[in-house]
Amino acid sequence: MSTGARSRLSDLAKRYWTRGAPGRETPQELLTGLFRLWLVALFLKVLGASWDVSWHFKWLRDDTAPPHMINITGNAIVVALVLFHGYTGYGTDRLGLRLMQWGAGIFFTAVPLDLINHRVNGLDITSWSISHALLYLGTAVMISGAIRAWWVGAPREGNQRPVVMGLLWLFFLENVWFPNQHQEYGVLSIAAWDRGAPYAEPILLQFAADQIGKAQVDRDSLVAFSLPVPDWVYPVWACTAALLVLAMARAMVGRRWTATLVAAGYVGFRALLWPLLSGIDFPPSAVPFFFVLAAVGVDLAFLLPVPEWARPLLGSLLAVGLGYGAVAAQGFLLVAPPVDYGSALPAAILLAAGWSLVVWLHQRRGWHVLPSGAAVVS
Repeated sequence: MSTGARSRLSDLAKRYWTRGAPGRETPQELLTGLFRLWLVALFLKVLGASWDVSWHFKWLRDDTAPPHMINITGNAIVVALVLFHGYTGYGTDRLGLRLMQWGAGIFFTAVPLDLINHRVNGLDITSWSISHALLYLGTAVMISGAIRAWWVGAPREGNQRPVVMGLLWLFFLENVWFPNQHQEYGVLSIAAWDRGAPYAEPILLQFAADQIGKAQVDRDSLVAFSLPVPDWVYPVWACTAALLVLAMARAMVGRRWTATLVAAGYVGFRALLWPLLSGIDFPPSAVPFFFVLAAVGVDLAFLLPVPEWARPLLGSLLAVGLGYGAVAAQGFLLVAPPVDYGSALPAAILLAAGWSLVVWLHQRRGWHVLPSGAAVVS
């Protein structure tokens, strides 16, 4: 951060650091400054977390590794923002603040649990562990609070409102997608082993063998380390949880092709990260290009003239069908994690159920977090 930016931030803090209740009228200058900081903090969290996955496919865990320090910097800014919102009441209503506070509480409760888990079990490489899930949950609730706060307080005129909202949903999507990166890095790590040039250092390869009780490192130990979950997990998570995020983003932002743009933004970030990590000798990942086509299915469901109750059913069939077809094409043309294609129908049913539940809550209660009327804007 430049000296001028720090000076301006300090000036804003001095001017507005007064006690107040949530929902306090917030000057536009302050609101813009606060949410710029939210976007910077979340970007640092994403950057550190993305490098962290690659780091752990090369080295054994290190609490003070550079990716962790980048992530900690982002978390420190988030903590400062939540404290500022809570003390001053600026920039959020009561619900938004509670979501921020609960999210921060879950996240920072999970941190020592994760450290204890690592001390007891060593490197917990799988992204699907309970301590990691608590970290994702805490982050999701925190970002939900920021989304709510921006929805309530952002100016209705101009493009700032939908742009910032779209970026917040992009960070929410990244957090939901994060555990799927394990398979995306894992499939290329196995390919590197098969080429005779593994990405992992010998100490990490030996750790992988030790985990399954083998004295010698072999392909079986690497596969157990790199792809520790069944083949249905990757596509089902992508086509249920991640697509549901896009459906909610499209409903809330209310602009055509929102889902596609949010997905493309995330995939574009991953595509840019690939050569950067490779350039500093860290393992690359299989970028989920297929997900952009799945997102098109979500947007088409909002564009087609169908009754509101039918939109989740149509959208699920379109998005899941395009998603599974696209991941098959990506696996043939480029590379993708192993996929159990028999999971497509259960994924479509789960997405339709989740999407229908969200629509029902919206119609029945205004869904509180996403106020009434958000889903009907085209």
